Amino acid sequence: MMKAAIINAYGGSEQLVVAEQAIPHIQQDEVLVENMATSINPIDYKARQGLMQGMFQWQFPVTLGWDIAGRIVAVGQDVTNFKVGDAVFARPDIDPTGRNGSYAEYTVVKADKLAFKPENITFKQAAAVPLAALTALQMLEKLQVKAGHKVLIQAGAGGVGIYAIQLAKLMGAYVATTASQANHDFVASLGADQVIDYHAYQIQDVLSDYDAVFDMVGDIDNGIHILKDGGHLVTISAQLTAQQQQTPNKTITTGWLDTNGKDLTTLADYITKNQLQIVVDSIYPLTTEGMRAAHQRSETHHARGKIVVEIKKETV
Repeated sequence: MMKAAIINAYGGSEQLVVAEQAIPHIQQDEVLVENMATSINPIDYKARQGLMQGMFQWQFPVTLGWDIAGRIVAVGQDVTNFKVGDAVFARPDIDPTGRNGSYAEYTVVKADKLAFKPENITFKQAAAVPLAALTALQMLEKLQVKAGHKVLIQAGAGGVGIYAIQLAKLMGAYVATTASQANHDFVASLGADQVIDYHAYQIQDVLSDYDAVFDMVGDIDNGIHILKDGGHLVTISAQLTAQQQQTPNKTITTGWLDTNGKDLTTLADYITKNQLQIVVDSIYPLTTEGMRAAHQRSETHHARGKIVVEIKKETV
């Protein structure tokens, strides 16, 4: 048996309870990871509220969570590139039953979703990477960001935005971002060339002729307005109208993460070379009170970086 944070019904953070659950079994192409840490993403509390029922027919009790960092304790017979004892991190596939989440001491992961944890970061730092950084990398690729492009990244101080700013700069782009006044120096330290206080200014009053817009706040029409002809906008936070999708001379799409170990290894290489900074907002324990507090912190939308859950203490 193992400890896991589960929900037995959809609703508020009070639905989260840490309880004993069975350790999941692996298939031939999977490994079992003993988790050292996981992290909180906005999709977690949305799933807890029941907003993903249209996509997934989960069976209670549901274990949420989609970031793992830990050590492999068992491997399936078809797995050849990982072994017991390897330190790894991943964003696992979403379990169609809702049982195999990462808010647990053990999680099953398909081997093709894994990457080796960079040696220069802790497990807690590694847990802050997969979902957010993979999303940032893949959405920037979807936007076809190239050297010399002007890119707007909405919500630069958030979990995805932090990585998106840094990755866009690594791609050679000029980066504008939105942030509160309190976060201006922070996002500038990540490489943002221009910071817009969203409390004081509308983006369309400040920016124009942009090659790409990465939307994480649902500000679609204004994002379209600042695009040049041939520009791209991708959103991960809004449903597009038919009119928005059919904007003349501009490509307007939604984005969804395609988790895979290859892209995660690319990110691991950046981290190993100290080219990608990991920002942890806060750390909570895997307890009922800790998990509820972590979700409440996420729902404030004021976290600067990733909210991490420590599952096991690391020994140096």
